[in-house]
Amino acid sequence: MDVEKVFHMKGGVDDTSYAQNSSLQKKASDRVKHITLETLQGLYLATNPETLNIADLGCSSGPNTLSTIKDLIGAIEAITHKTQQSEPEFRIYLNDLPTNDFNSIFQALPEFYKALKREKSDGTPCVYIAGFPGSFYGRIFPNNYLHFVYSSYSLHWLSKVPKGLYDEQGKSINRGGIYIDEASPPQVVEAYVKQFQEDFSLFLRSRSLELVTGGRTVLILLGRRGPNHIDRGNSFFWKLLSRSFALLISQGKIEQEKLDTYEVHFYAPTKEEIEAEVRKEGSFELKRLEMFEVTKKDYEYNGWSYGTTVAMTVRAIQESMISHHFGENILDTLFDTYAKLIDEEMGRQEIRPITHVLVLKKMVTVQSGSDHIR
Repeated sequence: MDVEKVFHMKGGVDDTSYAQNSSLQKKASDRVKHITLETLQGLYLATNPETLNIADLGCSSGPNTLSTIKDLIGAIEAITHKTQQSEPEFRIYLNDLPTNDFNSIFQALPEFYKALKREKSDGTPCVYIAGFPGSFYGRIFPNNYLHFVYSSYSLHWLSKVPKGLYDEQGKSINRGGIYIDEASPPQVVEAYVKQFQEDFSLFLRSRSLELVTGGRTVLILLGRRGPNHIDRGNSFFWKLLSRSFALLISQGKIEQEKLDTYEVHFYAPTKEEIEAEVRKEGSFELKRLEMFEVTKKDYEYNGWSYGTTVAMTVRAIQESMISHHFGENILDTLFDTYAKLIDEEMGRQEIRPITHVLVLKKMVTVQSGSDHIR
């Protein structure tokens, strides 16, 4: 499966769209919003650019993207008002894979600009927003161009399913599982770790070329607490989805062979793994790295159970991949089953997924010989 051509959040605004099912991500990113805004304000005070070039990598579609942009603009307005400086011009670039529903974002821009104007008595800030489709595992922008890079809940998605998950005959060595679990042989863990290292290093190397010296990056991504890959965190949600598939197999709705050829392109790193890759790549100073939990009590469910809320969120993210591999007809049954399994497990013991937030500052300029990254 070509991830770049198939993977995307569910577009549109219907009941199963990402736009309607991304409140979990919003709540979590709001938990660390102060870090994001303080980082941007610190960058502005240190560099005082007339134009701020900002990129949101993995922007997806729906309200979260424009809400973040509004917060970033507001943070700079607050600091310029306090220091009695002129506001900079904002150039904001929204990036995601080409299959992303950019149209929904663009259709929302006229009202977004009107809202900015209504909130400003002294005129609208100069804000220019454009889409930049493409994988962030490679170059997207010109050299030394961006001041600030933001990415929320995107970097745990790998560029592809690791090749090491398949034997010489092309058969999965992770039979019955779609991610790392107790039954996975050591080679499965090794394959995922290797793919994460390659991808994250490429991401850092690409951004180091695109950011100005002193530019900042804020990254929010799912992770895990320690070296154990099997805990009641993010990996446990994949384990429950595997169980949901297994129940469909027992009901004759999908074939075992289909499941054995399906793996997720996901990896939840530890703080130590992130730190190691930042040090190895060498272009950035790690200014901040924190780990936090967003628990069941942090969320509002609009009358839904926690399991249904999580299942609808995962469906909005994974539907493109699952329907491509298994067909659309299993989606409702699969995610109804998934919701029930999550609620049953939460009744026994809470599942506590981990999120990392890190702040990076570009310290060095990469040699020109490395600027042809794809």
